[in-house]
Amino acid sequence: MKTAITLSQVPEALAGPFVLRSPLPEAFATAAAIGFDAVELFLPGPDFVSVDEVKSLAAAHGLAIAAVGTGAGMLRHGLSITDADENQREAALNFVFSMIDFGGQLGAPAILGSMQGRGSFELLVSGLRRCSERAEQHSVPFIYEPLNRYETNLFNRLGDAARFLELHDLKNIVLLADLFHMNIEERDLAAAIREAGRHIGHVHFADSNRQAMGYGHTDPIRVIAALREIQYSGYLSAEIFPLPNPETAARQTISSIRSLL
Repeated sequence: MKTAITLSQVPEALAGPFVLRSPLPEAFATAAAIGFDAVELFLPGPDFVSVDEVKSLAAAHGLAIAAVGTGAGMLRHGLSITDADENQREAALNFVFSMIDFGGQLGAPAILGSMQGRGSFELLVSGLRRCSERAEQHSVPFIYEPLNRYETNLFNRLGDAARFLELHDLKNIVLLADLFHMNIEERDLAAAIREAGRHIGHVHFADSNRQAMGYGHTDPIRVIAALREIQYSGYLSAEIFPLPNPETAARQTISSIRSLL
């Protein structure tokens, strides 16, 4: 398993669970200095920074790009791929496609979290299928993230989402196991990971209070054991609040993961 940390450049996300928020050159340098393998990018859109600049920063600091977020489409523009309005749905999908294309040039998958909205399962199927096909053009998967009940009326639990992918034969889509959302919705985090098994393709490594692991009451030992059992080899990405400050949160995450692995 590899380590990653969230890096946000979206002003509207100041209250969100993103650790490093300094300008990109500084954020990349900080992530590398602390010892992360990769960064997970949360950008305002695909035109915020060029792909070449991101490649240059990644190469200079020996970092990979773990994934790119699409949530700015919801935060900045109120877009959702399950919106009842067809024009809004298309605008949402076009935004997601643009981030898939951006990430694809970096060899990184895009994540659908908040932009899934609160629509219907029928519209979710259609949207996910189109996103997965777009991602496949770049030879990367598309990541779907079940959220807690306060953020979506769609999927809140990993097992339900995994069965949904199978039922609708949705290819090239993996699930994001976010330990914060899971702490709210799952009876047993380790059991949920084993149940979703091969469908898990990304992990947001957060404690129960969405702070760095070790600052809440999640038992990471059982979580890591379950991930090993399903032979997960992807990223443990710190999508957490930058508390008590970004560097301390980042160092606590690395310390926790190293003690577990």
